[in-house]
Amino acid sequence: MKKAALLLILFLTISFTLAEVEVNPPEANEGPSQVTVGLFILNLGKFDVATGSYTADFYLSLTCEEECDPTGFEFLNGRAASVDRIIDEPNEKFYRIQANLASQVDLRKFPFDRQRMQIILEDKKMTTDELVYVADIETSGIDENIAFTGWNLDRWNATVVEHDYPIYDETYSQYVFAVDISRIAFNSFMKTFLPVFFIVLIMLFSFVMDPDKITTRIAMAGSALIGAVMFHISISNQIPPVGYLTFADKFMILTYFVILLTFIMNIILLEYAERKKQELVHKIHTRTEYAVFIIVPLLYLLFFLLL
Repeated sequence: MKKAALLLILFLTISFTLAEVEVNPPEANEGPSQVTVGLFILNLGKFDVATGSYTADFYLSLTCEEECDPTGFEFLNGRAASVDRIIDEPNEKFYRIQANLASQVDLRKFPFDRQRMQIILEDKKMTTDELVYVADIETSGIDENIAFTGWNLDRWNATVVEHDYPIYDETYSQYVFAVDISRIAFNSFMKTFLPVFFIVLIMLFSFVMDPDKITTRIAMAGSALIGAVMFHISISNQIPPVGYLTFADKFMILTYFVILLTFIMNIILLEYAERKKQELVHKIHTRTEYAVFIIVPLLYLLFFLLL
């Protein structure tokens, strides 16, 4: 009887336990894992305008509220040259990474162009149904001691976007850390535009010469044209071939236009002088002698203001 009672008690205990499990099943992990991403840049390598490539040395932290595995990340715009894992906890990963990266280059405003250097992070396998990145602004940033030669480090931001792959019918969470850089305006002006301004200024001084020196005036305009063409070639060699006009190209086109007008004016004076129309020659010379020093600078001023 005792054995039967014990068996009955054991049977009832197991039954109540199974019933409790069925009635109150364990809570399932609903929704994707949220991975908080922090990125702090220690150093940036030289930005190559021809290819848009650069190197970046940075700390990367991946943190989850619960245990997760966010280690399957990759860089969509480059490859990691070295990855040192500093912290390896179930809910926290911390790395120091050196990566070779590349971004698109827009040279329409060259030599006053602004570029955006990006570090784009995405998981290799897990879609947004399994993993979602969250940007941690507080643990992100740029070391204030970075010296980026030739460029200004303007600002940075960190965002998370969804990257769709329609061909695979999949969507992945993508973390984007972007650094906006711009050229040093004073250096760009001095190296690109100041030499051309001196070429044009010397040519304009030919208008002060008397009309009987017309051949010398034409020679000065011809020398200015040769100097402008050679300098334009030098500027173009600083950047890769592009399918649009840069700011520097438009500036040189304006310069060619000014030189062309100078040629036309001098040829008209030469033609009138050969026809013995000295009064007309003197009249044109008087009106243009100093007017060009006002008109031409105004043209360049309007160019810089409008473009």
